[in-house]
Amino acid sequence: MLSPMVALRSDADEPTRRGGPVADTPLVWRVMNAIDRALVRSVGRIEVTGSFPEDLRGKPVLVAANHIGMFDPFVLMAACHRVGFLPRFMLTAGLLDAPVLGYFLRKSGHLRVDRGKSNIVEAFDRATDALKTARVPLLLYPEGRVSREPGLWPERGKTGAARMALHGNVPVVTISQWGAHEAVYWGTETVTGWRDVVPLVVSFLRAVRDRPVFRVHFGGPVDLSGLSGDKPGDAMRAHTRIMRQITEDLIPLRADEPDAPRFHDPTRPCDAKSPWRPRPDAP
Repeated sequence: MLSPMVALRSDADEPTRRGGPVADTPLVWRVMNAIDRALVRSVGRIEVTGSFPEDLRGKPVLVAANHIGMFDPFVLMAACHRVGFLPRFMLTAGLLDAPVLGYFLRKSGHLRVDRGKSNIVEAFDRATDALKTARVPLLLYPEGRVSREPGLWPERGKTGAARMALHGNVPVVTISQWGAHEAVYWGTETVTGWRDVVPLVVSFLRAVRDRPVFRVHFGGPVDLSGLSGDKPGDAMRAHTRIMRQITEDLIPLRADEPDAPRFHDPTRPCDAKSPWRPRPDAP
């Protein structure tokens, strides 16, 4: 059963609720969000459906979203502001340690994740403890990277978000999105010179001209009842429920592109499979 999609006004930038977590947000993050909204408006049009659960405002919440492009974090920030909250992100150490930008991101209160470190268990425990006391939602991508599935359906992903939710007894809300992949090309794994940047700039300028539509849907809380962080296999079961809800809410957002995106990004690898991709014979 798909969760209902209730359209919000797409011609306003003011959140539907004020105060609370937004008012408690560090000034630097509020300023960065204001810049972000101006950027998103300059590139395309954003349409937001669904809503954030009223009873979860000001409480620890994990927000899980599908990852479709390099520009979609900017779209998600603008969409979250539209429904009345400014999330924090789980960011890699590389971003938080970057010159200048890293300083502002650290001041904004994002959660650090060190990939591939030997102390990954300790880092997971710290993240879970931080999540338990958070007053604003924490947004992350269960896939861990931009989808490399040919049709841009969600990849299999990892169980990290599910394990954090179960061990921290924290609810999970999903976001499904479509359209942000048209703003900027995927590009390359490593930028070694200006030649690697040119395709990104060209694709961005094309988006400014064409003004794609960014569709974002806020789904309801994922039903994780009956699952425990201590029971073997439950983390995967929780992950499956999260990814299936993201995918189910994604279907109507791309109803006219059921198999593959019309927008072709020649730089995006297409070497992955999606266990969540809807079957052609599915109702």
